[in-house]
Amino acid sequence: MEFARLITRLPRAFDPDLGAEGRAAMPGLTADLGELVTGAAGSSPYLKGLIERERDWLTGAFDDAENAVAGVFALMRDLAPDQLKPGLRQAKRRIALITALADLAGVWPLEKVTAVLTDFAALACDLAIKAEVAALIRRGKLPGQGPDDVAVAGGLTVLAMGKMGAHELNYSSDIDLICLFDETRYDRDDFHDARHALVRATRNMCSILSERNADGYVFRTDLRLRPDPAVTPVCLAMAAAESYYESLGRTWERAAYIKARPAAGDMDAGARFLDTLTPFVWRRHLDFAAIQDAHDMRLRIREHKGTGGALVVPGHDMKLGRGGIREIEFFTQTLQLIAGGRDPDLRLRGTTEGLAALSAKDWVPDDVASALAAHYRAHREVEHRIQMVNDAQTHKMPKSEDGMARVACLMGTDVASLNADLATRLGEVHDMTEGFFAPDAAPAPDPAALPDNLDASILARWPAYPALRSSRASHIFDRLKPELLARLSRTARPDEALVALDGFLAGLPAGVQLFSLFEANPQLIDLLIDIVGTSPVLAGFLSRNSSVFDAVIGGDFFADWPGGFALQQELAALLDSEADYESQLDAARRWTKEWHFRIGVHHLRGLIDATAAGAQYADLADAVIRALMPVVVDQFAAKHGGASGRGAAVLGMGSLGAGRLNAMSDLDMIVIYDPGDGEESDMSDGPRPLATRPYYARLTQALITALTAPMAQGRLYEVDMRLRPSGSQGPVATSWASFTSYQRDQAWVWEHLALTRARPVAGAPALMADIETFRQTVLATPRAAAQVLRGVADMRARIAAAKSPASLWDAKIGPGRMQDIELIAQTGALMAGLAVRDVKSGLQGAVASGWLDVADADALSGCHDLCWSVQSAMRLMSGKTIETGQMGEGGLAFLCRTTGFADIDALQKALETAYDRAGGIITAALPQESDKSDE
Repeated sequence: MEFARLITRLPRAFDPDLGAEGRAAMPGLTADLGELVTGAAGSSPYLKGLIERERDWLTGAFDDAENAVAGVFALMRDLAPDQLKPGLRQAKRRIALITALADLAGVWPLEKVTAVLTDFAALACDLAIKAEVAALIRRGKLPGQGPDDVAVAGGLTVLAMGKMGAHELNYSSDIDLICLFDETRYDRDDFHDARHALVRATRNMCSILSERNADGYVFRTDLRLRPDPAVTPVCLAMAAAESYYESLGRTWERAAYIKARPAAGDMDAGARFLDTLTPFVWRRHLDFAAIQDAHDMRLRIREHKGTGGALVVPGHDMKLGRGGIREIEFFTQTLQLIAGGRDPDLRLRGTTEGLAALSAKDWVPDDVASALAAHYRAHREVEHRIQMVNDAQTHKMPKSEDGMARVACLMGTDVASLNADLATRLGEVHDMTEGFFAPDAAPAPDPAALPDNLDASILARWPAYPALRSSRASHIFDRLKPELLARLSRTARPDEALVALDGFLAGLPAGVQLFSLFEANPQLIDLLIDIVGTSPVLAGFLSRNSSVFDAVIGGDFFADWPGGFALQQELAALLDSEADYESQLDAARRWTKEWHFRIGVHHLRGLIDATAAGAQYADLADAVIRALMPVVVDQFAAKHGGASGRGAAVLGMGSLGAGRLNAMSDLDMIVIYDPGDGEESDMSDGPRPLATRPYYARLTQALITALTAPMAQGRLYEVDMRLRPSGSQGPVATSWASFTSYQRDQAWVWEHLALTRARPVAGAPALMADIETFRQTVLATPRAAAQVLRGVADMRARIAAAKSPASLWDAKIGPGRMQDIELIAQTGALMAGLAVRDVKSGLQGAVASGWLDVADADALSGCHDLCWSVQSAMRLMSGKTIETGQMGEGGLAFLCRTTGFADIDALQKALETAYDRAGGIITAALPQESDKSDE
């Protein structure tokens, strides 16, 4: 019987449900094993030798392949130290034989075959390294370690890299390992002795596994993936390895660690080490520079291995050649490096699993991911067949006709079909991956065709900017520059856009990552031109925080607004994932910037209006305070313990309380605490106890610092606490009793006006509820209208005396403008006893109390809406009031679009009219000096 025909009978023979009687009923099974030996000689001399040597065991293994593997593993674990070498080699023969037959027969899928081979390798490594460590401990050569430390190999961990790390070992693979030890287990004085001993143990482990003798070998081992292998010992301290990767680690090492996992020795120490490398492997930004790094690596491999020629199947390298296994792995790993820092769901070791995850997150089209996964499995099966012939670590198809016939036989096909199938698969893989790494370059533009309305002197100074000083950044930008200038020339005012782009480039501290991002996502260039031509503030922000562009291609940048609660949950989950307090504060800043940028872009592009933008900025601030406050409280309590009572709450004031912020708003807030039945002198219960009043004062300062401190990622917000009782002279945190007493008995009219916009934002829920109930009670208290109006008129006069409007375009300060109207709306709410916070409702309160008529209230409301639109646009564009002559075409277009006017002249006239009418209404509604003197 021919080998290929006999293999078709193996699925039944491996079927665990067949039973002994069923197998006995299969005619000639024992004889078939003999024929298997004979048939194997023609296709796989290696398998022939294995079958002959393990014939008796193989007959029993047919009872159940799974149990056969488990039995091999059990025997391995019971090996005596002096039987380890021969025992592991016998186990290797049996595992190799049963996986080969299960593979050839189609009993096990590829993933099962590679998993069994990988699990065997891990167990062999674990037994070998622990045997060596046990010997060291018995001889007293490993200082400070005893028999109990053998279970964790004295702190030595074996990291499986490459295919072993991904559970993808091939049939005749070597194993890539990195051996590290946890130096914290050893006294400083014992470090050198421990390292010397563990280096010896590592070498001996490799000898046990790779030494060839009459029984064969277990695995060829390769330790060269460790840091700087030419000069470092085969086993390194974890601290030394971490230091290397932090300072000198390269992109190929990041890619290698995608698949890394602890496989033997101290598994927990290995897991901790990999956790420390997370920032190295998984960059927080979208790392499109990895594409060029991976492509350069591919080219070096092709040059070194000579695999860059035309595709010919005989002699083709299935691993490194054109369209081969490595192409699929590089494609998958590079995309994981690009996006995995922002999306932990992409941090998978397996190639097919990685492709599936990338497809699910829309980084790879479904059809491409499915096709590459299918080709990967097919390539691996061919690789296995090649290696089964002679147990050779080769990935090359045979060149001879006889050699091709052997592989075809093991594949269950003929040579012609095998050639055709492989040529198709290899070509498809090449076509699907090559364009990602080396897209066809656009033809260089004709210099004469470049825009002639651009200032050449501006272009000439770009090479001197920090972002373009490195040769790599300069080369990427040279490829990007023609497209950038072409798009810039299509703007309404190319000269203005160029000046704005120049300012953006001048402020960039580095360029490789951002330019790579633009090169891979050219649609972002239009957004950049839009921003720099419209909003200098947003452009300056981008110069300092270019990583926020990552969010644009993250998949949901232009989706509907998720709402404050969803934002809070997302940020809270992010903070929980960070290792320490400083990292949490930086993560909060990075996250907030991205969402802040998103709101600005949506407003700039007309996806939302000024009202929606104001609400979204407020949602974002709420989410930040709510998610960050528990983190600050926990950090503070770790030092000072918890205090008595119900805790603290943040009361948002001003625009924060009203739920309407602009791009540059600071946060007005008051912190209120309730010690409950405790005394102010009561001490907290932590390592550094504090009395109640200083406790909450310092906790409040800690919260302010968390929001305002400039860190690596900048600051979150500016905070203003001057609206607290007694203003800047009072305590920074106010007790609940003091707050209620002050508001009832001492507060001025303007402080009750401010209370109309107050809103509990974060903190102890019961205290927040009580604050809101108290606020409503205070506002509902009847007041003498004349007294309120006199106080409001006096306050309006003092505001006017303190600050006058900068120009017509200062929509906030001045008679009939935003602040003036808000003062009247607060007055209307107070006089009507309403707890409303928005301007329109407050003006309706003024109507309900008989102070304003409906027409006047509508006029004020309309003027306020217009003022808010102008103010929001100004803050987004420049951060301050600017004249229309300084805005440029893009800014003027945005200002008209967001206010709903056809041109700037019409908007200017509308503002003048609205200011005059609103100012007149307010002046007429408030008592004048003569009215007050008459009273």
